[in-house]
Order: sequence, then C-alpha cells, then structure tokens
Amino acid sequence: MSDEKFQGELDYNDRYGIRTGKPWIPYAISFAVIGVIWLLWSALFHAQPAIGSNLIAFSNTDPRNIEIRYIVTREDPSLSGTCILAARDIDKVVVGQITDFIPPGKAMIERVVQIPSRGDAVNARIESCYLN
Repeated sequence: MSDEKFQGELDYNDRYGIRTGKPWIPYAISFAVIGVIWLLWSALFHAQPAIGSNLIAFSNTDPRNIEIRYIVTREDPSLSGTCILAARDIDKVVVGQITDFIPPGKAMIERVVQIPSRGDAVNARIESCYLN
C-alpha cells in the first residue's frame, strides 16, 4: 500500500459508520416546544376559572355555630354553583362542614352562612366551589 491512499490518520468512526453527531437534539427540541405550548395553555386555562371564591371574614362569637362571609364570582351567572364550607378547631380538625348552594343570578354574589359544629370552632374556610 502506498502513502497516497492515506492522507491523514485512520478514523475508525468513518471506517465503521459511527456518527459523531448528537441524535437526541431534535427530540429534546420537540419535547421542549411541546412542553412550552402545554405550559402556556394550562396557565391561560387555569387563570380564568369558571367559578371562584374569596373569604372575606368569619366570626366565631358562638364557637358551636361559626359564621362565614365570602364572595363567589362566576363566569356564567345563569349557572348554579355549590361551595363546601368547613369549620375547624384549634388543632385544625374539621368540626363542622356544610354544602352551600349558590342559585343562578348575579356574576358576583356575597354570601353569609352559619356553619354548625360539633366542637368549638376557631376558624372557617372555603374548601371548594364548583358549578352544577
């Protein structure tokens, strides 16, 4: 064999057909694009819920019958809603829970509800609200 055939070092990658590129880069880019699209969609979808609630105050002058005052906002006021309200004791154990039905009407409605409890309640909260 002559030296004219071999102009440089012998490269085993060329000899055996091994590519030195990074084949995972297109997969990573497509995964990142899909992830960013999903993230934007989920952020925009959950930024405007169909129903929302805000606790204004609660009053525990009678610890066995705590009063909660809250606001419910709905995207579609023609739909009725339901909110689950809970009263908790000093150890954060639920001592009373009721389901408050929100009739169709205004888009924003303020509610004042009594939550009867089996123990001395020290606070109240809105567990969840959903449309019917």
